Amino acid sequence: MDGIDVANGVVGAVLGMVCAVLFQQPLQDAWYQLRKRSTTAIRTMRRQEESGPAWQTFSLGPLRTSALIVEGDGTSPVPPEAINIQVLDDEAVLPPDMADWRDEIVEEGKRLRTQGRTPLWNGPRYAVESFDISRTPLDETPEIHLRLRPTDYYTFLAAQQLDRRLSDGTTPRTRYLDPDDPLTAPSFLQCSFAVNVAVVTADDMLVVSQRSNRVRMAPGVWNSSVNEGLSRHIDSSGRSAPDLHAVARRGMREELSLEPHEYSLDLLAFVLDVDKRHWSGHFHARLKDLSSAGLQARMSRGVADRWEHHTIDYVPFRPATVVKYMLRTNRIHRWAPLAPSLFHLSLVHTYGRTLVERVEAQVLRRL
Repeated sequence: MDGIDVANGVVGAVLGMVCAVLFQQPLQDAWYQLRKRSTTAIRTMRRQEESGPAWQTFSLGPLRTSALIVEGDGTSPVPPEAINIQVLDDEAVLPPDMADWRDEIVEEGKRLRTQGRTPLWNGPRYAVESFDISRTPLDETPEIHLRLRPTDYYTFLAAQQLDRRLSDGTTPRTRYLDPDDPLTAPSFLQCSFAVNVAVVTADDMLVVSQRSNRVRMAPGVWNSSVNEGLSRHIDSSGRSAPDLHAVARRGMREELSLEPHEYSLDLLAFVLDVDKRHWSGHFHARLKDLSSAGLQARMSRGVADRWEHHTIDYVPFRPATVVKYMLRTNRIHRWAPLAPSLFHLSLVHTYGRTLVERVEAQVLRRL
């Protein structure tokens, strides 16, 4: 091999190295993009037309609930003046083949009293006749129209037997409820409207309660900080309609011994448990000065409804911490249906939807 061949070989090698350095990465990137686009195109060709329900219940990865957020997303509170509540005169009446179920509950109460045991308390309640939403013409803020009927706790307990067989073999769920129209149901199946409050202390701790084993409905599950049902006797003076913010303040006082001047209170959403037909006003409360230690000390000196709670957890109110807490293996299947949506909305209210959803996605990817 003469000198010219050697020189040509060296030049060729150098040019090859230069080309490799300059063009290898761009070629690899171009090849990757081509493969990606080809794969996407093939998947698009295979994809068929799909449809799904516009109304879906709240879920967070493996955490599935029956809570349907009907109005509100946590970002803008619903002002008290936007809520219109009308109380109708006639009581909610059970159909004849369900009225016997209420009679059974009455007899159970008499039997417990005869045995010297705690009888079932039959308090006056409200049934939901209808829930409607409109928007103001200028700024499109929500206007809530809630119509209620008188009822009582015994009727509520009878109506909770949604999967019990009727005389014709159907059940109240199959006879009276349409899964494709979740907002429509007879009032006698909707004998529960409550407020649920997520309470955050001054040192940024979320209050999470576990329901007592002594309560009739959903004993032992983990729930909101405060849960309080509307009472016809307590929340309606004379014939006036109940005030949801006032009900929330009553719950704060009875369950946590907190007075209105000690916190701010915002109504975030209206939510329906489509499985049990329980309606809820979801609230967020922020304590102004009282820390978690201060709240514990306050409650140690007496709480009106202490028997409703078995345990109280204090969770750092940060998106990642709260989301991980909700998804813990010893929690994920023990939540009251309405609680997870409440905590999510409270996070959105405090930190914004973009940040909260990004953190939720990060937590779910690491499961």
